[in-house]
Amino acid sequence: MITRRSLIAAAAALPVAAHAQPAAPVAPTRYGPVRGYVDQGVSVFKGVRYGVAQRFRAPQPPPAWTGVADATRYGPAAPQRGAEANQSEDCLVLNVWTPGLDRGRRPVMVYIHGGAYSNGSGSSPLYDGVRLCRRGDVVVVTLNHRLNAFGYAYLAPLLPELADSGNAGQLDLVLALNWVRDNIAAFGGDPTKVMVFGQSGGGAKIATLMATPAAAGLFHRAATMSGQQVTASGPNNARRRSLTWLDALKLKPDQAREVLTLPVERLLEAQAIEDPVLGFGGLYFGPVLDERSLTRHPFYPDAPAQSAKIPMIIGNTFDETRAFIRAEPGLTWDDLPKRLTFANLRVDVKPEAVVAEYRRLYPRYSPEEILFAATTAGRSWRAAIIEAEERAKAGTPAWVHQLGSGGAFKAPHTADIPLVFDNAQPDQQALADLMSEAFLAFARSGDPNHRGLPRWTPYTLPRRRTLIFDFPPRLADDPRGAERQFFGKVPYVQPGT
Repeated sequence: MITRRSLIAAAAALPVAAHAQPAAPVAPTRYGPVRGYVDQGVSVFKGVRYGVAQRFRAPQPPPAWTGVADATRYGPAAPQRGAEANQSEDCLVLNVWTPGLDRGRRPVMVYIHGGAYSNGSGSSPLYDGVRLCRRGDVVVVTLNHRLNAFGYAYLAPLLPELADSGNAGQLDLVLALNWVRDNIAAFGGDPTKVMVFGQSGGGAKIATLMATPAAAGLFHRAATMSGQQVTASGPNNARRRSLTWLDALKLKPDQAREVLTLPVERLLEAQAIEDPVLGFGGLYFGPVLDERSLTRHPFYPDAPAQSAKIPMIIGNTFDETRAFIRAEPGLTWDDLPKRLTFANLRVDVKPEAVVAEYRRLYPRYSPEEILFAATTAGRSWRAAIIEAEERAKAGTPAWVHQLGSGGAFKAPHTADIPLVFDNAQPDQQALADLMSEAFLAFARSGDPNHRGLPRWTPYTLPRRRTLIFDFPPRLADDPRGAERQFFGKVPYVQPGT
């Protein structure tokens, strides 16, 4: 049978002119040289090791190697539940796309993947950096780090030698950024012009890094996409989760040391138990206010002074929750309050009051449209608004944007990823042109404005100016402000914390 793989193999066996076969690029790192390959004129290095980690401990730099390490295939993803391929605890690897190994001092765009803190990897085709490199003459980096209990189980109260266990995944990110600082010049990048950007959980990880002392000075611009982190998990809630996890493993607290040797599969399976703090879903593991790696909440009670001088973009999509709340055909007004549960809204407010307010604000909306509008505002926008307003109060306002405006393009959660990476489908290419150019401009200068946009000004109070990425792109003052005011009367608690 003829397959794509067999065609590639056959093509490789044919004699070709020397000039038609680009030489495999080799780049030096502090730990040894790596050999990649060329894709459409871009030098690509995959699976480059940036660290090693013992279970539940802080990561360490990798040992040096001799010879030239192969960097032509993605490395392992972190252990996780789900279908992510090629999982291993030995997952501290990153990927680099560069237009040239010429020490060109290009801006560096480091993408941190989503999947909350529980799943995902930097190896998704969505994050392929070839087009972004070619479009903007930048260096693109994606990476893997420890997730779920492996990266965030707070075991320090039970095993003091695991003092860093509650934030091990964040410390992996810090180590990866140290690698970028120390090595990216050899890949044509500028270590003094590093931008971190990430969607969903990636954005939340970035917000947390902005308040993490060990990350200070390692990046110089930050852009979050549908992912924020106002508060981290408190140590008591984090301890409750670890105890619940041990109980699911049939371990008593004084047997906690056994998690160091139990099979990965058992540690993952036990995380399916109901979260004792949220009261629904599997166990949440995320950053912990451990007074060691993290000594304050990321954006509470204010924006972190550590990151005040870092330019920031904060963005969300118009219909975030269409990506993860199931629409029921024929949803009625009588049934709608039953769908506005705490699990869907993530704020403690009377569902009937939500329905009444949204029917007043949007009399033409159907029950389904109100379901997605209300859950998006209550669950997905609150933290973005808080972060933007805290930056504005501190005098270092962020640029704020919203993807979509409720038209034919529904803009659910994740819709922004292919647009920013310029990996969109043809029917969305014009929108990808707008978003990718804004992120490229931001990487270069710390200002996302470009000729395709109206003059985008930062988010200040009380104006709350926001760029709507749509056709045509436009600026709006306090878009959906009535929804903001309605949910503003309800105390906000970061989901999971």
